[in-house]
Amino acid sequence: MLIRIALPLAGLLALSGCNRPVPPDPDKRPEPQATALRDAMQQPLDKAKAARETLEKAPDTSAADEVEAGR
Repeated sequence: MLIRIALPLAGLLALSGCNRPVPPDPDKRPEPQATALRDAMQQPLDKAKAARETLEKAPDTSAADEVEAGR
């Protein structure tokens, strides 16, 4: 008989602790949280792009090497 009373009361007690979460303020935009991670990932990519551009702008030295090897 005690279980018939205690079990529903325990259930009501557990459910009374549940509240609906407060919605965020719609006027305030959320701040980015992964800025440091994004910067850390982007840095090597930028370095590689700069190296690629340097190599593409450099004159082709293989033709000069072939001429010198032929002498």
